[in-house]
This record gives sequence, structure tokens and C-alpha cells, in this order.
Amino acid sequence: MAANATKIILDTPAPDFSLPATDGRTYTLKDVAGEKGTMIVFMCNHCPYVKAVIDRLAGDARLLFAEAISFAAICSNDATDYPEDSFANMKRFAQAHNFPFPYLHDESQSVARAYGAVCTPDFFGYGKDLKLKYRGRLDEGRTAPPPVGARRELVEAMRAIAATGAAPENQTPSIGCSIKWKAA
Repeated sequence: MAANATKIILDTPAPDFSLPATDGRTYTLKDVAGEKGTMIVFMCNHCPYVKAVIDRLAGDARLLFAEAISFAAICSNDATDYPEDSFANMKRFAQAHNFPFPYLHDESQSVARAYGAVCTPDFFGYGKDLKLKYRGRLDEGRTAPPPVGARRELVEAMRAIAATGAAPENQTPSIGCSIKWKAA
């Protein structure tokens, strides 16, 4: 079922976390924070929206890393009901797409709840002060590539945030599969 990212509360501080990654390390927010900005994306392995954008996402992350804007991805889906999103499968997915960023496992789903994540992919762009500046989408593409000449909305937003510290005025929410929450 498709879901949209919800309300944007700009200047909200990024919640801290300590999560295991597919590379064998454990990362905190401080570990993934960039000098000029930080992008946290909630995603998973099985979502058709994620599968459609993953290579563009990895490419944009490489571009932003070169500009001192860091990137981290978090999978919070219930792997019991959605085994394709298990930690072992996260490792395979990260390798298959040559992720330049840490892919973190939020098994308890507490980090997704702290951020207010609702869909995959769900993008949270922070300035160098780790305050929320962007809650938009990667680009116009959904389950198909964006039209030729489409803006690279996430890249443009993070570059502007790095340069000015200000949030872009027009932010189109991301759309994707709902996060697969565990039963209460």
C-alpha cells in the first residue's frame, strides 16, 4: 500500500541512534553526520518504489559525499512478516547495489518512530546543525524513471542547505510503501 511522507516540522533536531550496519559496524548519528549536511533515508529491500530509485539514490549519495554531505539508510521493516527485509538480505542488497553509505538495521523500529518515518523511501535532510531542512523526495520518479530533464530535487535541496542553511520552500513529499510495523 502506498503511503506519503507526512508533515514537515522544519528545524526539528535529528534523533540520535546506535544501529548495526551491513558492513559489520555499529553507527550513531554522530558517526554518519556530514560536515555540510546529512541525509537519512528510511528504505527497505522489497519495496518497488525503493527498487526503482536505488541506483539513482546510490549515485546521488556518491555525489553528495564528494560535497561533504553524508548519507545513511535505515531499514525498519518487520523482517518476520517481510523476510526479504531481513538483516542478511539487507547485506546482499547493499552489496548488489554497491552502497557508498552505511545501511543500518532498526530491528526495534524505535528509530523510525523517533524520526516519524512512514514510507519507503522516506527522506530526512539535515543541515550541518543536524536540524531538519528537507522532507521531500528524491525526484519525480516513482516506480519508473523520472522524465528526461527532471530536476534532481534531493541533490538540489541538500546543496542549497549546505550553502545557505535554509530549507527549500517547495518540498514534494516522498511516496512509497508503508513501513511494515510489527504487531503491537
